[in-house]
Amino acid sequence: MKTEQEESSLKRELGLFDGTMLVAGSMIGSGIFIVSADITRQVGSAGWLIAIWVITALVTMIAAVSYGELSAMFPKAGGQYVYLKEAYNKLIAFLYGWSFFAVIQTGTIAAVGVAFSKFTAYLIPAVSEKNILFELGSFQLSAAQIVSIFTIILLSWVNSRGVKNSKSLQTFLTIIKILSLLGLILFGFLLGANSEVWNNNWANAWDSKVFQSGSSEWISIGGTALLAGIAASMVGSLFSSDAWNGVTFIAGEMKNPQRNVGLSLFLGTLIVSVIYILANLMYVAVMPLNEIAFAGEDRVAVDASQYIFGSTGTIIIAVMIMISTFACNNGLIMAGSRVYYTMAKDGLFFKEAANLNQFSVPAWAIWAQGIWASALCLTGRYGDLLDFVMIIVIIFYILTILGIFILRKKMPDAPRPYKAFGYPVIPLIYVLVATAICISLLITKTSTCGWGVVIMLAGIPIYYMTKGKE
Repeated sequence: MKTEQEESSLKRELGLFDGTMLVAGSMIGSGIFIVSADITRQVGSAGWLIAIWVITALVTMIAAVSYGELSAMFPKAGGQYVYLKEAYNKLIAFLYGWSFFAVIQTGTIAAVGVAFSKFTAYLIPAVSEKNILFELGSFQLSAAQIVSIFTIILLSWVNSRGVKNSKSLQTFLTIIKILSLLGLILFGFLLGANSEVWNNNWANAWDSKVFQSGSSEWISIGGTALLAGIAASMVGSLFSSDAWNGVTFIAGEMKNPQRNVGLSLFLGTLIVSVIYILANLMYVAVMPLNEIAFAGEDRVAVDASQYIFGSTGTIIIAVMIMISTFACNNGLIMAGSRVYYTMAKDGLFFKEAANLNQFSVPAWAIWAQGIWASALCLTGRYGDLLDFVMIIVIIFYILTILGIFILRKKMPDAPRPYKAFGYPVIPLIYVLVATAICISLLITKTSTCGWGVVIMLAGIPIYYMTKGKE
């Protein structure tokens, strides 16, 4: 069979620990250091800030453990693309793969690359985005964009040299950033926590309000306005918690994938979710809520670190985020290329992407992804990239988890070494919550999220044009 041939051409060199580190390393990027500012401006209270991170943790872990059933059924390279193809058809799978290449994975890589360069500029001001190297009409090329692109190209090269190299780099950097984050949280509570600040932040913990930039005032909200604020703010927290499914893309290189992929998903998302909630509790213990909301350029962690470590805090956080975003992009680049490889095997992507190089990795797919992600670094801002990416990501998560219900009927006798936790109630709760978030985003952020959906749907004519040439 084709899948057997595919699997034999990839080397199974990744164990449970490697998979867990890939999940955790891909999830922890720049978001946890930044997005809590926007969340606070959207909901205006400590209670809702923490609640949003708890909701995000639950939603993410429900999705991850639900994917465990699919990963055990189809332990192949390509992950989510394969699940959608098996549950629905090639068109739905292609739309995912098209969106994945056009926006989801490459847009995420670009956003994380931009974040890397922003914090590098703390240590080396010459690479700031304010340092414009070239200008033509409305187009500007900054030193920060060059740095972003350089890191993407460098990591693409590392990944093209074999999975063992990228695995070792991923594990090493992920361990460092997990320990660094835990250290920041611990020192935050020990050195920076202020009981007066903590008590003030929790005094009106559930009095929700939103900051109106036009009038520069806080407006109390409730009911549908609060729900809209929660949905809008969850773009950042969900983005910060995304990319956990990357381990499913490299299932063809996992040892004992029926067991290890699902376990990696559970352990990785659990570790990161706990760290994220603790980090936000630390922010609330160290900084007045207003300072969280209006941290300089949304860099909450930088401001918090100044309370904890004094003037050296900025340098400490800058180094942490550089390590964090670098490791995050390494995991994204490693995992993403396997989707294009599997699509090419199905005749739904450039045929060159199906080729493996002498190191048994899809180098052509790695470089195609790296070049397009580099191009995206030249367009759009960090916030816009988040909106474009998240709406499509959530739509396909919904479709994939609905696929569990479809496959239970379509393939009732198929081996299921692991079954989705709490089926059918827990997966259904995810579908309902995620659908509500999508609808709210389309209403409140039509200009960016709407275009994300348009890009996804643009894949339909492309699919039929490609199909016609087969």
